[in-house]
Amino acid sequence: MNLQYNYPEILAWLEQKGKQDYGDTFCFEEQDAPKIIKLIAYFLKDEVKTKELGIDLTKGILLTGPVGCGKTSLMTLMKYVTKPNNRFYMKTCRDISFEFIKEGYEIIHRYSRGNYSQTDYKNYCFDDLGVEQNIKYYGNECNVMAEIILSRYDLFFARKVITHLTTNLSASEIESAYGNRIRSRLRGMLNLISFDKNTADKR
Repeated sequence: MNLQYNYPEILAWLEQKGKQDYGDTFCFEEQDAPKIIKLIAYFLKDEVKTKELGIDLTKGILLTGPVGCGKTSLMTLMKYVTKPNNRFYMKTCRDISFEFIKEGYEIIHRYSRGNYSQTDYKNYCFDDLGVEQNIKYYGNECNVMAEIILSRYDLFFARKVITHLTTNLSASEIESAYGNRIRSRLRGMLNLISFDKNTADKR
């Protein structure tokens, strides 16, 4: 059965949720509406709309855009429209890097494969990819997020585990920071939704 969603109505409702969470000055910019509708359609699992918009429901979301364009706020607001079997946990890449300094390689397992015996894997949104730096644990340098992404790519194909990412980096900057292998993996497991590089800082 195809459900018909009223997207202008959902946008208005979600903007009110944004005002509740972020204050009365929160609002959606008219030019951002097409990107927000893509996100809403994806998290509602609206097969008709996502097909029309060229979004693959089996993949996650890569939300890109300049600093302050609202990526983190939008992904956080998606909790209001996400279907129960599509829920995800938000985690900043910076926090993960600090956890790695403190706890070491166990952190990579925590956010990728988890415990080897487990059968229930979590969907995550890793927020602000690129702000973390290559860091050292007992003298060994490790690109923590690159390792996590590689593991979650394997999980995506083996168990359909979903990963979302937000980043200020362009595709070429991702390749420079993480290598062509990571860029290729991201292309295979994520739908790209991008804000124009000239989008104004909303903060």
